[in-house]
Amino acid sequence: MQNPLLTPSTRPYQWPAFDQLTAEHYLEAVRLGAAEQREELQRIIDDAQAPTFENTFLALEASGQTLRRALMTYFSVISAHGTEDLRAIQSEISSIWTRQEDEIYLNQTLYLRLQALNYEGLQGEDARLAEQTLKNFQLAGAGLGDAEKDQLKALNAKLAELSTQFADLVLENQNAHAVHFDDAEELAGLSSQAIESAAQAAKQAGHASGYLLTLVSPTQQPVLESLASSQSRRKVFNASISRGTEENATIHVAAEMAQLRAERAALLGFANHAETVLDQATAPSTAAVEERLAELTKAATANARQEAQVLGKIAGAEINAWDWKYFSNQVLREEYSVDSEALRNYFELDRVLVDGVFATATKLFGITFSERFDLPTYHQDVRVFEVFDADGKPLALYTGDYLTRNTKKGGAWMTSLRDAASFLDERPIVTNTLNITPPAPGDPVLLSMDEANTLFHEFGHALHGMFSSGKYASLSGTSVPRDFVEFPSQVNEMWMLHEDVVSGYAIHHQSGEVLDDALIEKIRAASLWGQGFATTEYLAASVLDWAWHTISAGTVIEDPLQFEQDVLQGAGFDSAMIPPRYRTGYFQHIFANGYSAGYYSYIWSEVLDADTVQWFEENGGLMRENGNRFREELLSRGNTRDPLESYELFRGRTALVEPLLRRRGLVNAE
Repeated sequence: MQNPLLTPSTRPYQWPAFDQLTAEHYLEAVRLGAAEQREELQRIIDDAQAPTFENTFLALEASGQTLRRALMTYFSVISAHGTEDLRAIQSEISSIWTRQEDEIYLNQTLYLRLQALNYEGLQGEDARLAEQTLKNFQLAGAGLGDAEKDQLKALNAKLAELSTQFADLVLENQNAHAVHFDDAEELAGLSSQAIESAAQAAKQAGHASGYLLTLVSPTQQPVLESLASSQSRRKVFNASISRGTEENATIHVAAEMAQLRAERAALLGFANHAETVLDQATAPSTAAVEERLAELTKAATANARQEAQVLGKIAGAEINAWDWKYFSNQVLREEYSVDSEALRNYFELDRVLVDGVFATATKLFGITFSERFDLPTYHQDVRVFEVFDADGKPLALYTGDYLTRNTKKGGAWMTSLRDAASFLDERPIVTNTLNITPPAPGDPVLLSMDEANTLFHEFGHALHGMFSSGKYASLSGTSVPRDFVEFPSQVNEMWMLHEDVVSGYAIHHQSGEVLDDALIEKIRAASLWGQGFATTEYLAASVLDWAWHTISAGTVIEDPLQFEQDVLQGAGFDSAMIPPRYRTGYFQHIFANGYSAGYYSYIWSEVLDADTVQWFEENGGLMRENGNRFREELLSRGNTRDPLESYELFRGRTALVEPLLRRRGLVNAE
């Protein structure tokens, strides 16, 4: 059978032939695609004509379509359904990709040909493409000498190998640290559906009996809100926090990666890896990031200490880290009449998705959704929807893969199978992937409020990808600075409990009762509760990321756990009480997913987000006029112009930080 990846798919939107693809197909297409692109690059170099925009920048943008098609498909699938055969080829595919990038960006002749073009006369997206392309070459080391380029290639190859190793070990550790209980009494506090689901998970994992609680990516596990036994909570918490520190110790892989990144940064002329990241970010300097993190840490930890006092009074003693979420949930129940476990009954997946997320997008932007059952998927849980614009014309395909499984990495994310790029006559296919615990057979999929919020968040990324209207794939959709990319997704969270949205989908799955308006108001009022904890655990992870990536070349971290402890203590965190949202050993964002020295970006983007939410509130909220403006000035622009310029054109000014401080309850914190 011919490899389906070697030619563009004839299915709608160039949908991949998932019903035919094998690991061998992916590997063959990547190998052949890399060779094909090298031939295309050579033709650009050998062109006897003087450099023009068309025969240099456009030719480079158009090159490597087979490789691009294969990589986008493979990396979308390996994260969501990393079967053994796909994982077995991951290291080789990553190595080929890394070598290919070196072939492009370290090619001196190609770089000189691009530099030879005077692109000052270019305008709009053409000028942006030339500017960004040259910056990519410079940051990749195009200006280095031959010996330095050889060193850089070796560093890149080793880092690609270690990143794959880290991701593999994290998945193994997450599955291996799932917590088994013998007796249902140990799970008191969980719903009957959750206990039955744990029994099913135990059987699927090969246990003869008992109950298995699988882990999700962050330190704090959702079940800690509900488990009545402190001993059970401690068991789950310790399993979570010890990932990567024992057998399959990822902490040493992480330390080696940080050291190699520091060496690479020095080779490129930077003081540390963080500086290389900020060269393509909206944050102006490492000092600005450090100042923002320190400022917020002082306020957040003060709030967290106040929250700890409240929890201690309820518990009757000083609480432990594994007790925090449980007693915090008690505050929500007793002070605000908000019971997180009971609220699940109002957040059934299909209602949240169709009557919440999709319905909001229809009201804001006029787009509509139609589920398609004719397109093969890589797993039976994946759902595919065609998205139509307000005028009825096809816009994109949206796929949702919502349930956890042992082949899926933890967390939630958006990826693109295809970009919006008029230059390639390509329309977007975007994916959202979550990790919601599957219910027992016959039961509905019920979400926590956090999971419902995550679905709105990830769909904000999807909108960013679907609405992109630029020419070039490399500037399309979410191809924006890392500390800007979270902004549209964070804005979309505002609609989850909006009065014009929540009543349409928050309906009890058994009684049909709509979530009471008074309770919704209590939920909103309760939103400030726990912000000290939430902000502190996030900031601790951000500071940890920053510390790993501001070490200088030659720094050797012999004891990564001690390094982690010293960093957190030095920044003012009590990690025994509130550990970071991700510890080094399972911090996939920064050691496997491209967020190195970029985890700060969530709070950086949230400044724009909170300011934008205020704009929507001041201008009538959920209205097509508002949605159209947000789409036109921001969501559709991608990286076709400076994203901060897009923001200022949308908002009429630069963003203010005060809305964020109010949202997180940090205005008056001492």
